[in-house]
Amino acid sequence: MRLGTSSPLRHSSAEEWAKNHCALGCSAVVFPIQSNEPIDRINEYKNAAEKYGLMIAEVGIWRNALAADEQERRKNLDYCIEQLRLADYLGARCAVNVAGAFGERWDGGYKANFTDEAWKKTVSMVQYIIDTANVRNTYFTLEPMPWMIPTSPKEYLRLFEMVDRDRFAVHLDAVNMINSADRYFGMEEFIDECAELLGGRIRSCHVKDVHLKQEYTLQLEECAPGLGELPLRYYAETMNKLDSDMPMILEHLNTDEEYLKYLAYLKGQLNGLYKVL
Repeated sequence: MRLGTSSPLRHSSAEEWAKNHCALGCSAVVFPIQSNEPIDRINEYKNAAEKYGLMIAEVGIWRNALAADEQERRKNLDYCIEQLRLADYLGARCAVNVAGAFGERWDGGYKANFTDEAWKKTVSMVQYIIDTANVRNTYFTLEPMPWMIPTSPKEYLRLFEMVDRDRFAVHLDAVNMINSADRYFGMEEFIDECAELLGGRIRSCHVKDVHLKQEYTLQLEECAPGLGELPLRYYAETMNKLDSDMPMILEHLNTDEEYLKYLAYLKGQLNGLYKVL
């Protein structure tokens, strides 16, 4: 497996960006430049990653391609397509988004997120993006969410059947799907289920942690690695068995200092598993 961070960390050039990640023991990166930036700047980072042997694990999208407002939806769809084409140009493992929400907050939880209409619109959206981008070197993926399609490995399998596109794959965030007591108290079994059902379709993974608060009712809180109960090494070992180059990307921290702190913790927990350049 390959460790990486979702943050580019402070840097003043593409060369420094790549060198910094190598020095930290990372061999995978999230591409920090967007498709609407100059091609020369894109190439600087692409070439730096290649020079230092860094796998480009993900190109992020993070837009609601199901927005109710037609103008916003069209703009977001176009951005999805261009980011996926960027991922293809880079040879990235995947471009990743969430399905999108049927409410005011772009990634929020709403009853409408789980209707038959939501499924139909999600499938059509994914098909349109993949068909329009027409990529050959990467995959379009949806990160699972606690309150948005897909919330489980079985829902992801349903999506695969409905979308029916070769360039549709999995971005795995196990913590995002730990949204119930049975998954929380059976996390190893749930990780096994993810591996068994989604297996070779997984292109990249996020790493963080989850903690059950003691207050009523059930309150599951995302947190930094080591501050919760996720079996981090088991998660990494399971993904490594699927693919020895599997990217495991540390995310959702607030500062460079936090990224350095928890990356060091992860390296200690995953000693001997991750590749060093």
